[in-house]
Amino acid sequence: MSYIDWTVLIVTLAAIIFYGIYKNQSTKNLDGYFLSNREMPWYIVLFSIMGTQASAITFLSAPGQAYTDGMRFVQYYFGLPLAMIVLCITFVPIFHKARLYTAYEFLEKRFDVKTRTLTSFLFLLQRGLSTGISIYAPSIILSSLLGWNIYWTNIFMGGLLIIYTAMGGARSVAYTQQLQIIIIFVSLFFAGYLVVKYLPEGVGFLDALKVAGSSGRTNVITTGFKENGTFNWRDKYNLLSGIIGGFFLALSYFGTDQSQVGRYLTGKSVKESRMGLLMNGLVKVPMQFLILLLGILIFSFYQFNNAPLFFNQAQIVKIEKTKYADSVRIIKQQYDSLEIRKKQVVKTIAGSDDADRLILKEINRQRDSLRAAVSAIIKKPEVGGDDEDTNYIFLRFVLDYLPKGLIGLLIAVIFISSWGSIAAALNSLSSSTIVDIHKKFINKNMDEAKDYSVSRKYTIAWGIFCIIVAQFAYNIGNSLIEAVNILGSLFYGVILGVFLVAFYGKRIKSNAVFWGAIIGEILVVTLFILNEKKIIDLSFLWLNAIGAFAVILFGWLLQSTFFSKGNSRFNI
Repeated sequence: MSYIDWTVLIVTLAAIIFYGIYKNQSTKNLDGYFLSNREMPWYIVLFSIMGTQASAITFLSAPGQAYTDGMRFVQYYFGLPLAMIVLCITFVPIFHKARLYTAYEFLEKRFDVKTRTLTSFLFLLQRGLSTGISIYAPSIILSSLLGWNIYWTNIFMGGLLIIYTAMGGARSVAYTQQLQIIIIFVSLFFAGYLVVKYLPEGVGFLDALKVAGSSGRTNVITTGFKENGTFNWRDKYNLLSGIIGGFFLALSYFGTDQSQVGRYLTGKSVKESRMGLLMNGLVKVPMQFLILLLGILIFSFYQFNNAPLFFNQAQIVKIEKTKYADSVRIIKQQYDSLEIRKKQVVKTIAGSDDADRLILKEINRQRDSLRAAVSAIIKKPEVGGDDEDTNYIFLRFVLDYLPKGLIGLLIAVIFISSWGSIAAALNSLSSSTIVDIHKKFINKNMDEAKDYSVSRKYTIAWGIFCIIVAQFAYNIGNSLIEAVNILGSLFYGVILGVFLVAFYGKRIKSNAVFWGAIIGEILVVTLFILNEKKIIDLSFLWLNAIGAFAVILFGWLLQSTFFSKGNSRFNI
């Protein structure tokens, strides 16, 4: 990067930090540190909710997801607006009325301590692992820019985030997220504008969409049904899995994940929290659509320009030092030949509806095959690299083509989006640990000053844990946005099932739901493993619905048999 870019990057990040410190005027107790004294208006709640979702993973990985797989990922969010309505009717008023710090306190009132502790533990495990992956995302940028070792970069980035979060608290996070979202939208708009501007003369926005469509990238709606009429349960993103699986995932994430519950519990009234959630339901799908649209515009741009054989150039350098160097050199020659043919064909397609789009589609299929061959070489033990370059596509475009100044701003956008979401996650991990674990089992009688002090220590401890997780995210094998969602789906459905029983299953008591949750979690993990081994065909999105219904079903069966009044000897 140029000196101008470094200046823009540093000034933007410094402005965000100082703005957060300036706005951090909450009281030094649990209410202030975790819930901003419960006095936030709806628009701050909205920005905080969106900022918590929109991590660096969103802006690094989502455009790459669209580049490689098209627009169909947007269907993943189709169930979200429906989930927001259910949350506003059920979850929000109950949580506000109970004056909770964490969602899991409600489960002790409805069931018992062990059920509360189990769900809190599942949340802490899932969120701790996911936050580690989120720390890895901005580390990719610094590592690429400066040539740093990724492991030391994780430590550096994680350390900055720990200091940022421990100093601030929920109020600081909420107000900085407001500024972050505004900067993010402006920056992404300019990035999209410049992608279209850089297309050849006479090729406009609609032409770019036409070119992307020729290779199947404009697949916004997919049914998931095969040509023979059967449903493809392994298909990750389609209309049914998005609406049903996405609904249960969103309901669990926003209804039971403390990183989000803590955002709308900061609202000064039920109405303000509801408004924040409902507006999020309206804004999120178009926002994600636009981010994915940026990805397919970049795909079209690279149809007219030479695209890298592998977007993570550091991995190509690794290969060149191994016995596979000649193999990759041959692949590169074949790839360059296809690039020449591609640029000849695409001009015809952009200018005429009568062109044979099948030619371009076949060329791109062959290019993808060559890229997959390189990926397979990188995966070999002799190379030991990261064989997934989806997370580098947008970053590579930014560094290679955007003008000075805007590069620094977009890198800053990715950093600050990461800081906002990770800070909210660390804040929620700390709040759940001290409220659900520490004050329950370790020290029940702490004053406000001690509460505040211990909370900051837990924030630091969780930050260190997440840095350790980030060190193992290097070769995760998925796009980061997909990896985080898969991880969440292993736990979210079961946690949601416990809350659904708490709200609607009045006849099901504590012991039945506790063991129902354990059996449900074992079932979900088993199905995931079987799917990974290709013994069964099942997209990860369905795990959310399966987990929720498993808790309800097993809870009801156990209550009706082992834990009924006539079988009280089984109660614990």
